[in-house]
Amino acid sequence: MRVLIVEDEVRLAATLQDLMELNGYTADVCHDGEAGLDNALSDIYDVILLDVMLPKLDGFSVLRQLRSAANATPVLMLTARSEVTDKVTGLDCGADYYLTKPFEPQELLACVRALSRRQPELRNTDVLEYGDLKLEKNTFALSCAQRSVRLSRKEFDMLELLMRNRDIVITKENLLLKIWGYESDAEDNNVEVYISFLRKKLEHLHSGVKIKTIRMVGYCLEASAI
Repeated sequence: MRVLIVEDEVRLAATLQDLMELNGYTADVCHDGEAGLDNALSDIYDVILLDVMLPKLDGFSVLRQLRSAANATPVLMLTARSEVTDKVTGLDCGADYYLTKPFEPQELLACVRALSRRQPELRNTDVLEYGDLKLEKNTFALSCAQRSVRLSRKEFDMLELLMRNRDIVITKENLLLKIWGYESDAEDNNVEVYISFLRKKLEHLHSGVKIKTIRMVGYCLEASAI
């Protein structure tokens, strides 16, 4: 799962990023509202942590524009101000929850988990199944019948995205954004390399699931009939 952190306090943003990554999330950081909105509109994030007091564009404005663009990504607003009017404004702008600084790390993580569960495709995420495959989030293990292999983080993230979208074609651009991040220098060949790694592991497992290439577009999973 990918989280966007929009926070102008550099040290706090880095702490939040470390916290997210230590708990198995992929996290990107922006330090002003304009960059945060630009990243959020890419629609590659599962949850957004959005500070209210931001340079260039405040959090309320970011959220209004995000919702106006029909982006429904769950947003957790963060603020040092505890006035009820601020909370009401944030919720009316489209925030899903409001957390006042300072907060406990475990409270923040609980909020992120709660927001992610609101998305149907993110429920019951401990084990994903497709065809004869099982993908375990807690161990990064991919299994088929009695065979099992351990995936690297990027292999896991890529296969998870493909399995969640099942028979939908995922473009190379979307894979790059979701797996490597908005500001990464990764290119198409990075995607191709990891697709090759995954195909070899599927062959090793003797799985009936294949990664199908849609020429000039991207990839999708295809399960052979049993």
